[in-house]
Amino acid sequence: MTLRVTLVAAARGSSRSAERFDDDRPLDEAGRHEVRFVAHALVPLGAAELRYCSPTPRSRATGNALGFAPMAQPALRDWDMGRWRGLTPGEVTAREPAAVDRWLADPRSAPHGGETMLEFIGRVGGWLDTRPADGTLAVAVAEPAVIRAALVYALNAPPSAYWNVEVRPLSTLTLTGPPGRWSLCLETGVH
Repeated sequence: MTLRVTLVAAARGSSRSAERFDDDRPLDEAGRHEVRFVAHALVPLGAAELRYCSPTPRSRATGNALGFAPMAQPALRDWDMGRWRGLTPGEVTAREPAAVDRWLADPRSAPHGGETMLEFIGRVGGWLDTRPADGTLAVAVAEPAVIRAALVYALNAPPSAYWNVEVRPLSTLTLTGPPGRWSLCLETGVH
C-alpha cells in the first residue's frame, strides 16, 4: 500500500528581509490575506484522513484558516538553530562569519549548538516513514525548512540539495509511496 502526503508551506509570518532562524511569529496581515486568496485551491486538501501541522503559530494558524483543524507534530518543528534562534541570517553572518561558512559547507556541523542538517533531515524523514501506509491521504502544514528537508529525504538527494530548493508561502509538495520509497508527485491543477 502507499501513502499520499501533501505538504503545504505555512503562510507568511514576516517579510523576507525580516526572516529569522527558527522564527515562531504568528501570521502577519499579508499572510492572512494570502490564505484567503488561495484558500479555494487548498481547502479540498482538508478532506485528508490525517491532518497535521508544525507546532509553530503560523503553521497552526494557516492550517486552521484552511479548515484543516490540524494536529501539531513535534517532529515537524522547524530546524533547531540553537543560539542563532531569533536572529536574522545577516546578524549571524556579521557575528560569526566562519561558523556560518562551516554550517553551510558541512551538513554534519552545528556551530549554533542546535541540530545538524543531517539530524534535521533525518527527523523529518523519520516522521514521513512512520505515517500509516494503507492508502491513507495526509496533509501537513509546515515551515519551508521542513518541506525542503522532506524533499531532500524523499528523493534521497545529497544534503547540499537543501540549499537549492525554494519553498514559497502556501506552495504544496505531494509525496507518494510506501514509507522509505517516496516519489514526488507533480500536479498540473487540471483533473
